[in-house]
Amino acid sequence: MRISKWFFVILIVSLLKPQISYGVSELSQKFLDFAKKSEVFDWMVGVRRKIHENPELGYQEFETSKFIREELDKLGISYKHPVAVTGVIGFIGSGEPPFVALRADMDALSMQEMVEWEHKSKVAGKMHACGHDGHVTMLLGAAKILKTHSHLLKGTVVLVFQPAEEGGGGAKQVVDSGLLENIKAIFALHVYPGQPLGQVYSKSGAFLAGSGFFEAVITGKGGHAAIPQHSIDPILAASHVVVSLQHIVSRIADPLDSQVVTVAKFHGGGAFNVIPDSVTIGGTFRAFSKESFMQLRDRIEEVIVGQASVHRCNASVVFSTKDKPFFPATINDEGLHKFFQDVAGDVLGVDNVKEMPPLMGSEDFSFYQEIMPGYFSFIGMDDGKNGTPASLHSPFFKLNEDVLPYGAALHATLAATYLHQSQLTEHHDEL
Repeated sequence: MRISKWFFVILIVSLLKPQISYGVSELSQKFLDFAKKSEVFDWMVGVRRKIHENPELGYQEFETSKFIREELDKLGISYKHPVAVTGVIGFIGSGEPPFVALRADMDALSMQEMVEWEHKSKVAGKMHACGHDGHVTMLLGAAKILKTHSHLLKGTVVLVFQPAEEGGGGAKQVVDSGLLENIKAIFALHVYPGQPLGQVYSKSGAFLAGSGFFEAVITGKGGHAAIPQHSIDPILAASHVVVSLQHIVSRIADPLDSQVVTVAKFHGGGAFNVIPDSVTIGGTFRAFSKESFMQLRDRIEEVIVGQASVHRCNASVVFSTKDKPFFPATINDEGLHKFFQDVAGDVLGVDNVKEMPPLMGSEDFSFYQEIMPGYFSFIGMDDGKNGTPASLHSPFFKLNEDVLPYGAALHATLAATYLHQSQLTEHHDEL
C-alpha cells in the first residue's frame, strides 16, 4: 500500500507540473496586459501624480493615507486603518489562509524639488525623491488587478501601505501592531533610476546593510580665539574625533566584511574669532551582520569619548532613538529567491531578471524579514531617452511612469502565484 500511495503522488505531481507552469505564464501575461490597458495606465499615472504633488513626511502621511483608502473603497477592497499612525492594510481574496503580503512605503523626503514640470511638489521643502509615490501607485495597481481577478486567488493577499520608511522605522511599527502574524511571505519592489526599464535586480541572502545613526556633543570651554590657552577647544577635539572614526573600518573591521562609518554633520561656533563651548557631530554606520554592527556601535562611542578626553573635553553620545531606530540588514529569503526569479522571468522575460551585488544602503523592510520570509528587489526604469538619470534622494530625481504597469503586474503575479503554489504544497502534504 505504501508503494502504491507514493506512486500515485508522483504520478499526480508529474501530470500537474506542466499545467501549473503554463498557468503561471498565462496568468503573468494576463496581468501585464491588464496593467498596460490605456484606461488602467492612465489611472495609475493620475494616482502617482496626485501623490507626487502632495508629499508628506514620515508619520504625517494623513492625506496620502486618506487618498489610498478612497481608492481602495472605489475598488471594493476592505482594509484596516490606522496602522502605525497613518498606515493602511488591505485584504483581497478569500479572507482565509494562506496569506501573502505586498508592501509599499508612503513617505516623502525633506528636500525642495528642483524638477520643473506640471506636477511638481506643491509643498515647499518636501519631495517624493525616492519613488515612494510610484511604490504606492504600483501597489494600488496590483490591487486593481487582483480585485478584478479575485476568483483566481487561492487565499488572501495583504496590501501593506507603510508609513515612515525614511529613517522612521515604520515597518517596525507595522510589525508591532500584530496584524501580520499569519502571513507566510512578504514582497517589496523599489524603483531604480539607473537601470533599464522593466529589468529587476536582487540577490539571495544579505542584500542591504543594517544601519544606525549617532550624534555626539563634545563640550569644552569657550573663549576668545586670540587667547586659546584660556579655552578648551571642542572644535580641535571634534576634528580629531572625525579622523579617528575613519580608522575603525580601516584598522578594526575585517576587510572582507563590508562596513561603513560616515560623519555627515559637524556644527560648531558662529563667529570667526570665538572658540565655542561645544560642537555637535553626527553620522551613520552600516554593516551586514549584527555582530559587526554592534562592534561598530561600541567602538564609535569609545573613540568619541576617548578622543574628547585626550583634548580635555567631555562627550555625550546618542545612538538611534525611538523615532530613528536601528535598521537590521535586509536579508532575502533563500527559498523565495528562486520563486521570485521564476515569476519575474514570466512577467518581464528571463533576460530581464538580474543578480545584483549587495549594497550599503538600508531598508526598514528588514523588520518584516525578522518575523517572516521576505524578498526585496529593485525594478529599473531608465528608457535611455533623457541622458543619465538623477539618483534616488536627488532634488532632480524623476520617476519614469512607464515602469508602473510592470511593477503592478509583477506585484500581482507574485502574490497570486505564491498563493497558488502554497495551496498545491498543502494538498501534496495531505496526500
